Amino acid sequence: MPLIFIRKLGLAAVAAVTLTLLTTLWNGVASAQTLLPAQDYPRSWDREFPLGDFSRSIVDYGEILSGGPPRDGIPAIDAPKFVSIAEATERYAPTEPVIGLEVNGEARAYPLQVLTWHEITNDVIGGVPVAVTYCPLCNAAIVFDTRVNGVAHSFGVSGRLRKSDMIMYDRETESWWQQFSGEALVGDHVGQKLTKLPSRIESFERFTQRFPEGRVLVPTREGQRPYGRNPYRSYDAENGRPFLYRGDLPEGIPPMARVIIVEGYEDRAYAMSLIAERGTLRDGPIELSWTAGQNSALDTSEIAEGRDVGNIVVQTVDASGTRRDAVHDVTFAFVYTVFIDGGTIVQ
Repeated sequence: MPLIFIRKLGLAAVAAVTLTLLTTLWNGVASAQTLLPAQDYPRSWDREFPLGDFSRSIVDYGEILSGGPPRDGIPAIDAPKFVSIAEATERYAPTEPVIGLEVNGEARAYPLQVLTWHEITNDVIGGVPVAVTYCPLCNAAIVFDTRVNGVAHSFGVSGRLRKSDMIMYDRETESWWQQFSGEALVGDHVGQKLTKLPSRIESFERFTQRFPEGRVLVPTREGQRPYGRNPYRSYDAENGRPFLYRGDLPEGIPPMARVIIVEGYEDRAYAMSLIAERGTLRDGPIELSWTAGQNSALDTSEIAEGRDVGNIVVQTVDASGTRRDAVHDVTFAFVYTVFIDGGTIVQ
């Protein structure tokens, strides 16, 4: 660094610049260690995602399959519309599943009868930009803070699957992201992870009890999709099999059995049947509880008529007895097996 430049900047500024350069260099080295060599891929990807950098990937492209619809064939919701509890009560059955989310004192419900047809809702709640996501093939309902390096991103459905799980893309760089983990698989943001926020899959009635002043998502345009219907009839049946999945299935438990994965404790998952049998299960600081009264969104043709799979609450409890909702996912056993190496399902 030239001496005249040092004099103009001052020692503190030079230190900051040096640290930035070293950090950039180190990040470049780290990325080089994890990136896979350049791979062949369908040239249609370049036409669909002209901003995407497909030379940068941490996954084998052979694992990525078309889910059927092209990019945005399943359209994300970008201008969500909400109504009051009173108005929503006329539309949603008490036991219908919703994703209940509260951020900085603001509460909203995102019914699965809407998200089944859109899979992503881009929203801002409590001042935080979020992507509320639902992958029916994995029954994975996950909420992400969409800020990457401090910049809010918006997300769409790529039309691709990996291990039967949705691959999202961000519209700013067209990087591809795994919905289950929130990790960027391909593109400029490869290797980065979105922050997950605590949320619950719960019945509409339970949400209204927790947040009587909450707001509820409704379709932006009625008639765009057959809202309320389940296009994946009997998908979560005990003898069901995951869609477009080629890997091993779990042993000792049906692949479509629901399990609970808690962020930070991924070395084990908990079979929902065990929680339902006990009512409450305590494992260290984690407490899981089950109560009846929530329809499966993946059972019968009408979501409101699906069998009762119950409500799960996952919280951490500290030494003083303070409870906080924990980030978790109520998903299928095969999902845990394929994404978590060496994990154990407690049942």
